[in-house]
Amino acid sequence: MADDLVAAAQRVLAHAHAPYSHYRVGAALEADDGTIHVGCNVENASYGLTICAERAAVTAAIAAGARRFRRVAIVVEAAEPALPCGACRQVLSEFGDLEGISVGTERSVNWRLSALLPHAFGPDSLT
Repeated sequence: MADDLVAAAQRVLAHAHAPYSHYRVGAALEADDGTIHVGCNVENASYGLTICAERAAVTAAIAAGARRFRRVAIVVEAAEPALPCGACRQVLSEFGDLEGISVGTERSVNWRLSALLPHAFGPDSLT
């Protein structure tokens, strides 16, 4: 996966708001036209209102007018890479079977969204 996508996720990681868990996450989402949209996690004292980096990136991309995506990169400061949570998997699946990379400080892992969320409920489920 392109280094520029991972680098964008690493840069936005610095802006994460994680005063409770101290687990900062940065995400970068590449649209079909090659533009990169970023997001970081934003924790809330009411934990259920926390917004994950992946969903923040999707929201930023949609607000910018993007609707189709190819790849996503997720970067954490922990040794082990983090895969998207269930809610993020569902939100990402709205936009197709993305290629992903998750990067930790000691290793990274490549994946496809369909492998993380087989049989997803998506737009075709409503037809």
